[in-house]
Amino acid sequence: MTAEMVVPAWMYTQISAEQYDSWSEEQCAGIEIGDGMVAVSPMPSKRHNRLARILANALDVAAGPDWNADTDFDVRLQGVPLTNRRPDVIVYRAETIDLTPTRPEHVLLVVEVVSPGSGTTDRIVKVDQYAKAGIPFYWRVEQAPTGVPIVYTYVLDPATKAYRDGEMFTGAIKTAAPFSVTVDLGAV
Repeated sequence: MTAEMVVPAWMYTQISAEQYDSWSEEQCAGIEIGDGMVAVSPMPSKRHNRLARILANALDVAAGPDWNADTDFDVRLQGVPLTNRRPDVIVYRAETIDLTPTRPEHVLLVVEVVSPGSGTTDRIVKVDQYAKAGIPFYWRVEQAPTGVPIVYTYVLDPATKAYRDGEMFTGAIKTAAPFSVTVDLGAV
C-alpha cells in the first residue's frame, strides 16, 4: 500500500483560503491549516474533551453577555499562506458568532489542552502564531501525571507581539485574567 492510497492528494499541496472556505464542515472537522498545509489532528481523548468542555462552560458563564466561549471553533490567523487554527476553547465577541471565518480581532482568549501528540505545537508553534495574530490571552493546559491539570496563562505584550508569562494554576482556578472564574480541575 502506498502513501497516495492512504492520504488524500490535497494533503501534499498548499491550500488557499478560497479552497478551504469551499469545503464542507465535515471536511474541515479535525484539521488545522498551518502555512497552507493541512494538519490532521488525532482524535482527542475523552479526558481531553471533558477538560475543554468544563473550561468552556465556566468561561462562558464568567464572560457574560458580551462574550461567548466554545469548543471546536475555527480562527483564521492569516490568509496567505493560510493559517487556520481550531483551539480547544475560544472566547470571542458574542456579536461575531455568525461571522465566518472568525478573525483574531474578535478573539479574547484561546486555550489549548496539550495531548501527547500536540505538545510541541501547543507549547511553541501556536503560542507564536496566536501572539503574532494579536490574541490578548493564551492558556495552555497540561495534563499532569498526578491527574490534576496545570494551567499556564500568557498575556500579550502588544508592543512586541509576544506573550509574557501570566499566572499558573493547578487543581482549582479561582481567579484568572481576563475573567473571574472558579473551576475545579481536580475532578477531571
